[in-house]
Amino acid sequence: MITYQTDGVAMPDIKKREVTEWIKQVAANYGKRVGEVAYIFCNDEKILEVNRQYLQHDYYTDIITFDYTEGSRISGDLFISLDTVRTNAEQFADGDYHRELHRVIIHGILHLCGINDKGPGEREQMEAAEDRALKMVISD
Repeated sequence: MITYQTDGVAMPDIKKREVTEWIKQVAANYGKRVGEVAYIFCNDEKILEVNRQYLQHDYYTDIITFDYTEGSRISGDLFISLDTVRTNAEQFADGDYHRELHRVIIHGILHLCGINDKGPGEREQMEAAEDRALKMVISD
């Protein structure tokens, strides 16, 4: 089950049913099925608080993924800062907030599917996986 929640922000304008089906399809492409996945859309202050409290990181980020996956069943809590998504859309995605939000939504799922982005060459693999997934999404 995939849930969508907010903490201090309005719910982003996404088609939840279509996004949920897209997420399931992407996970299936990696041989995974979706268990309990919670999206928590928040602001920069909340994501900074989560980053400090749980990861001892003192910086803003677009997404924090807490991975509870067991075997082929992906589960996790995904905190997404809509403030940072908006900033990143302006800087990196030609102002396309909608596309950047979907990229971040699927970025967390790709982490749950086992794709990393911190080691040598991993960032490029993650970006390629994001691009493939974004081509599948139904546009709003």
